[in-house]
Formats: sequence, C-alpha cells, structure tokens
Amino acid sequence: MKTTAIATAGGVLMPSMMKGAGPAVDKKVRLGLIAVGFRGQSHLEELLKRNDVEIVAFADPDARMMADAQGLMKKYGKSPAVEYGNGDYGYRELLQRKDIDAVIVSSPWEWHARHGCDAMRAGKIVGMEVCGAMTLGECWEYVRAQEETGVPIMMLENVCYRRDVMAVLNMARTGLFGEIVHAQGGYEHDLRGVLFNDGQSAYNSGVEFGEKGYSEAKWRTNHYLNRNGELYPTHGLGPVAMMLNINRGNRLVRLSSFSSKARGLNDYVVHHEKGGSNHPNAHVNFKQGDVVTTQIQCANGETILLTHDTSLQRPYNLGFRVQGTQGLWQDFGWGDPDQGFVYFEREMKHSHRWENSKEWIEKYDHPLWKRFAKEAETAGHGGMDFFVLNSFIECVKNKLPFALDVYDLATWYAITPLSEMSVARDGAMVEIPDFTSGSWVEREPVFALDNRY
Repeated sequence: MKTTAIATAGGVLMPSMMKGAGPAVDKKVRLGLIAVGFRGQSHLEELLKRNDVEIVAFADPDARMMADAQGLMKKYGKSPAVEYGNGDYGYRELLQRKDIDAVIVSSPWEWHARHGCDAMRAGKIVGMEVCGAMTLGECWEYVRAQEETGVPIMMLENVCYRRDVMAVLNMARTGLFGEIVHAQGGYEHDLRGVLFNDGQSAYNSGVEFGEKGYSEAKWRTNHYLNRNGELYPTHGLGPVAMMLNINRGNRLVRLSSFSSKARGLNDYVVHHEKGGSNHPNAHVNFKQGDVVTTQIQCANGETILLTHDTSLQRPYNLGFRVQGTQGLWQDFGWGDPDQGFVYFEREMKHSHRWENSKEWIEKYDHPLWKRFAKEAETAGHGGMDFFVLNSFIECVKNKLPFALDVYDLATWYAITPLSEMSVARDGAMVEIPDFTSGSWVEREPVFALDNRY
C-alpha cells in the first residue's frame, strides 16, 4: 500500500465509519460481562479504571469466579454488579435488561457463538474474546446476526495492538518492507500448566482436567482430547491480516494443515510431581497434535504460515515474520523491541546479518502508542489490553464501526474448523469462504488509521 493511498484513506475515514454502527449510547457505556473467569476479570479490572464505563451486571454459573469479580468491584469502590448465575443460560436474563448498551464475552470457546449471536439479536453491542469456531456454520451465524440486526460485534484481538506489532504495521505501511510476500505468526506458548490444574494456584499446580480441573482446565483441555487442528488462530493471524489488508482489498483463499503426533501432555503428567507414569492422565489419548502448521494462500499472492504449539516445553513466542522484497522482521520473544531482528538489504549494505529490531521499532513506534503509552502502563499483556478495550469503548461511545469487525471475526475463527478438516484429510487443501460476499474488493483498510483509537 502506497503512503499516499494511506493518507487518502485516513482522510475519508470518519464519514464512511458513521454508517451502520448500531444503536447510539450515552457517553458513559453501560456494560454487562458474560463470563467473569480469569480473562473476564482482567477485562473487568481494566474497565474499572475508566470513568466512561458503568459495569451493570455479570453472568456466570461459577459462583467462585462471580465472587472474585465482585471483589474487584469493591476494590475500585463500585457498587456490586447484578448477578445472573442461574445455570448456563442465565446470561439471557442479563440480555433482557434495558440499561445495558454492550457486553464483553469471555466465556469458554464452545459458548462464544451462542453468547455473541444472542447478544446481537437482543440489541447489545458485543466485544468478543478470541478463539476458533467450533464449526464453519457458527462463523456464518455471526455474519447473519450482525447483518440482520445491524448490531456490531468487535473481535477483541489484543495482539493486533502489541507495541512492536503496531510499529511493524507502521513500517509496512510506509513501504519499508517493499511488497510483502510472506508472513508468519502463531500461538507458541507452553500451556501445560493451564491445561492441567487442580486449583491450588493459577498455574502449574496439578495434573487434572475436566471435572477435577480448575479454571480453563475444566473445559479447554477437552478440546485437546477431542479435536486436532489450529485451535487458537487469531493471535498469529490477526496482526499479519492487518498488514496484508485481509477483507479490505485482499482475502484468505485456501489453506492446508498438518499435525504432529501428540506426546507433550502425557509426558508432562508423567514427569509432574503430582503425576507419574501410573497416573490415569498419563495414558489419556489426546487427539490434538503438539505442533500444527497451517499454510494459507491469499488472493493477492501472499502466503501465511500459522503455528499452534502449546503442549510442549518452550519459551513464549508468537513467531511473527514479515518478509517483503526489501525487508524482513522476525519476532523471538514477548514483544519487547529488543527481542526481534530485522534485515533491510539496502540500508545494511548487503551484509546478510541480522540487526536487533529495537532501534527500528522505536523509530517507527505507532502514533497510538506514542499517545497512550502512559495509560497502558498498568494494563494486561504489556499494555495491549488497554488499547483493544479503549478501541471498543470509544467506538461504542461515538457510534463508530469497529476496525476488527464481524467479517474479521468470522474469517479468523473459520481457520479452526477448516484446519481440522484439512488435518483429517491428510493435509488436503480446503477453500476459505468469503464472508464479505465480495465486498472485500472495495472495502478500505481502517485499522489504526484513525490515531484516536
């Protein structure tokens, strides 16, 4: 994308964004939270720091998590939220309230479609946490619900707002990489202490899951037991999708996925102090391969490689790579500027040597980070959580469409069921639907072009 084209897009952004953004709200956004587990609580704490948000109600069948969330309300000097904890479907009572403008959904993956689509049909704007869809049909259901009701839904993909990722986006938009040819990303994160947990501490506390597990171990591990594919695509795909203008002048066309054997979780139980070779979970037949790779082809000729790697020992790394005709960036850490490397052939005089990315990331720091770095200092995930929630709240307040919209949500979520199909067919190529029904050709990039939010 040429710099002049970006400037033009930014100049016409506001009028076009005012269309079809859902119901208007007062300047204070009244929120309900559907699911207040650990992720819901992290959102809650960030929202409680704002003076333009009122937390009205919680819905969650887990009394322990509900109590913890109410504890946060008390910590910040707020009145208790109204509770809807009567079973799995208590959230529907919350959606009937007339004093709620929007909801944040942080529930287990298998509940996302019901929670999100029910909310849109109840007239509540939705901030939806990330995952992958259970079925391709769910992805179409999000699109139908949004298009039928006009009520918007935002994908809360916080990694799109990671500081180094946004700097690299800035670099890409200024043409520093030349024409982008290939990108990589993934979820490369040792989750064994999350997938097995008996509730004694937040991490690495046991070898139980399901009914005996705690928090995510109650439900997330069952996906590894029964599924095999790219289970968590959006952290890796979202940021590079923004750089490649996916659904806005470009689109994902087809994919092919392969899965390794599954050994990591059993090995973890065998060697854990609470487990051992005789523990029942040491012999569970997990279907999910330890490393799943997914190759994606784009309409404009680029390729994307996603990697799901969460059940083996490893340091955290989302494995980003952006490669063009004139430059290359690779990420090797938590997003700190000095944990990546760049190579720009002309600037580095054909040295064929990596250079630490710190100087480049700081030079191309995105205007949003320059503006809000102080406000983001105490926010979760290195400040990313501030930015994604700030974008959600400001768009709701100002009746603006979301830059990460229903078409992004459906497209990114769809990678999971499609990758499962491909793995089951020995890596066969699978077509990726066009959830925009052809409008991707005309839709313009908007993400992080309005430097207010």
